[in-house]
Amino acid sequence: MSDPITNLNQATNWIQAPGNTPLTPDELAGLRPSLATNGELDQFERSNILEANRWAFRPRVLKREDPFIEPYLRELHRRMFEETWTWAGKYRKTNKHVGVPFHQVMNGIAAVLGDVHYWLENETFDIEEIAIRYHHRLVWIHPFPNGNGRHARLLADVIAVKSGRERFTWGSNELKEAGPARAEYIRCLKAADANHEDIRSLLNFARG
Repeated sequence: MSDPITNLNQATNWIQAPGNTPLTPDELAGLRPSLATNGELDQFERSNILEANRWAFRPRVLKREDPFIEPYLRELHRRMFEETWTWAGKYRKTNKHVGVPFHQVMNGIAAVLGDVHYWLENETFDIEEIAIRYHHRLVWIHPFPNGNGRHARLLADVIAVKSGRERFTWGSNELKEAGPARAEYIRCLKAADANHEDIRSLLNFARG
């Protein structure tokens, strides 16, 4: 078995890579598995997320679960990361270089859920645009210590499939890795950050 200190150092190198949300020492200490390399940690997390995908897209789960309520947000994140991080499904308790101050997370989520329900009830936007607006607002809030982008993208996919649409393609690339696709994704997010009504480029990217 690997030395836990070594594992913590490996986790630090892996999660603090450019583009990832930095974690505090306490958050890093929430690493569950005993893994020896960055690659093992990456693979373990990918496996965890695949299991969450299988759960989220089971027909009975799609029919039963409501992606527009707060408990589902936490449950989806928990299922994506529960085998990797002890804080899976729990809102962050520290400030980050992105996102609202941590004490505003709950209010931010309540606000976006209120907006989403208004859009749904009044058919303000097409369901795909609602999914992408929801995704953007959650990434902007950044409610969890890490995994916010992956969580919000899977949530948007769930909404699309539940509504009889195809999953989003998200540029047909692994967006966790640095590269042109991730750079374009971040550019589209920032455009929407600057003007919450400017969602078209992000929607086009998600369907591109």
